Amino acid sequence: MERIRYVTSHPRYFSDRVIDLVGSTDNKICECFHVPFQSGDDNVLRDMRRGYTYDSYMKIIEKIKARAPNASICGDVIVGFPGETDKMFRRTLDLMEEVKFDNLNTFAYSPRPNTEASKWSNQISEEIKQERLQIVQRLAVQHATERSYRYKNTVVEVLVEERNPKNVNQVMGRTRQGRLVFFDGNIQDLLGALVNVEITETRPWSLSGKMRSIIR
Repeated sequence: MERIRYVTSHPRYFSDRVIDLVGSTDNKICECFHVPFQSGDDNVLRDMRRGYTYDSYMKIIEKIKARAPNASICGDVIVGFPGETDKMFRRTLDLMEEVKFDNLNTFAYSPRPNTEASKWSNQISEEIKQERLQIVQRLAVQHATERSYRYKNTVVEVLVEERNPKNVNQVMGRTRQGRLVFFDGNIQDLLGALVNVEITETRPWSLSGKMRSIIR
């Protein structure tokens, strides 16, 4: 096994030991953290019963950046939770600006049957939810673009996973931080291989480059 990818952890139960392990050198655990935050407002987080605050979440992020500076940080966000005001929503944008996620899964709140929040009277209109969703998606793309650019003109380790379905002359794989990478190659020769790829082009969610060597 060449790589072990850490999946996710609830911020309420996040351990410093996880950061230290992922951030340590010479191991197979990839430098990628998925830490869902859902909202940047403490009142919304309380109503969601999340069990953490803006500040406690940011302490986790600060530790990650200090101990694993090359790691990617991904998250989840929900907009339009019942009772979310414009001011509360801006706190979510503040958190996004402070973290600058490599990848962010974005959702508009939708009531689930038999849940407490679905019965509240302070539901947010679909129009406002969609407006807020578009705002966070645009900001997420901006941040992902910035985060991808750090790979430009660098050589990264890529684990080849499959052929590029849009270009049969290319293969695709991922960096240790989870970024998708496309480059010319024969999938029959490279499937499952670890290779060094020089990144020549960056996009919000993927990279392109040229293979420089096969590691193994």
